[in-house]
Amino acid sequence: MVTRTRFVFLMHPKEYKHEKAATGRLTHLCLANSVIHVGVGYDGDEAVQALLRDPQNFPVLLYPGAGARNLSAGELAAGEIGSRQLVVFVLDATWSGARKMLKLSPSLQALPRVMFDATSRSRYVIKQQPQDGCLSTLEATHEVLLALQRAGLDDYPTPAQLPTLFDRMQDFQIRCAADPALGGYRHRPYSAPGERAAPHGRSGARRSRYLAVSSSASAP
Repeated sequence: MVTRTRFVFLMHPKEYKHEKAATGRLTHLCLANSVIHVGVGYDGDEAVQALLRDPQNFPVLLYPGAGARNLSAGELAAGEIGSRQLVVFVLDATWSGARKMLKLSPSLQALPRVMFDATSRSRYVIKQQPQDGCLSTLEATHEVLLALQRAGLDDYPTPAQLPTLFDRMQDFQIRCAADPALGGYRHRPYSAPGERAAPHGRSGARRSRYLAVSSSASAP
């Protein structure tokens, strides 16, 4: 689908090489005005830096926290963007991976940050989100487009496309897990989300502390 907003997915190498259900790539394939760049630090990435330097662009980073403009509350105005193209940079990684990517990229740290109020909880069935309120890259992009449309900053012509594709991808993975003959990468059924244990132990506590800081502070 065509959007006025350009989405730039900054994909961690682990997502590119190892992730079988990469929602960042699925999202990119749905959006004509989008691109993927793979890496960890982006200050030396000429293609990314060219997007940041282009005076015709209005670049922002999708990253929650104090100081981030809430798109759902209309905190980014059309008058501020003017005739420039809104370019949304999205870190496609785990939360810890995104933190490292941002730490290694001062040029991204300097960008205005945007966030949104999610209209629904994550639809992820085949993965456990690290904390309630976390969304996949595909779901986050969907929420950004919904907020931009409500604010009059973009047109979202097919809002069901991304969630429908997300469900289709998960249904396929679930079928593969239930039937090894389908060649899936997993050979045992998925448990229901409500049956999974919440993050616990040292790693669970560390993850919860980091996510709490990310939602309340402007810097990682």
